[in-house]
Amino acid sequence: LDQTPFYAESGGQVGDIGVLENAKAKFKVTDTKKLGDAHLHIGRLEAGTLKIGDELTAKVDEKTRQATVLNHSATHLLHAALRKVLGTHVLQKGSLVAPDRLRFDFSHTQPVTPQELNAIARLVNAEIRANQAAEIRQLPYDAAIKSGAMALFGEKYRDEVRVLKFGDFSTELCGGTHVQRTGDIGLFHITGEGGIASGIRRIEAVTGEGALESVKNTESL
Repeated sequence: LDQTPFYAESGGQVGDIGVLENAKAKFKVTDTKKLGDAHLHIGRLEAGTLKIGDELTAKVDEKTRQATVLNHSATHLLHAALRKVLGTHVLQKGSLVAPDRLRFDFSHTQPVTPQELNAIARLVNAEIRANQAAEIRQLPYDAAIKSGAMALFGEKYRDEVRVLKFGDFSTELCGGTHVQRTGDIGLFHITGEGGIASGIRRIEAVTGEGALESVKNTESL
């Protein structure tokens, strides 16, 4: 396509799903990935035929995208909270942002205690309740770093970068999709913490409706 609203897998965020269609054809998109500067819409043609020159309406699956958005913004708040509770040695070492959960890998040499996990979750939820607006700016890379924005592990940045800021709590470089205000996240709930390699820990968490379900299941147990 010459343009698309579909987000291609990048920065830990999974690719969008949805439908490309016109009056004669329907293509179900099950994943979106990058190939150079191109976006690949991966899926199956369910009806009709497609040829170069056809016009299509692109519809991203709204429910799945919104759930992913909540988890991605919460990942930024989690990163900031980890650095405040555990120390500035904490750096992102990998992440997964999916509709049903988030996973965040970070540098830390010992298990995170239950008390620390509680403090981290409280900090994130306090920022959610504060309902901070997302401030997004395009800046030259050097200017963005000087402004205090954190660059994320494994990402390759262009000369001009996108800076995402939530109040005074979190400022990072990110090209992903995000909430308009932190309050949109609703609730943040940590579901697990563990070591995955020497000096690297992993936290898994859920947000929004998924967080409510997780709390409900924990209460039932």
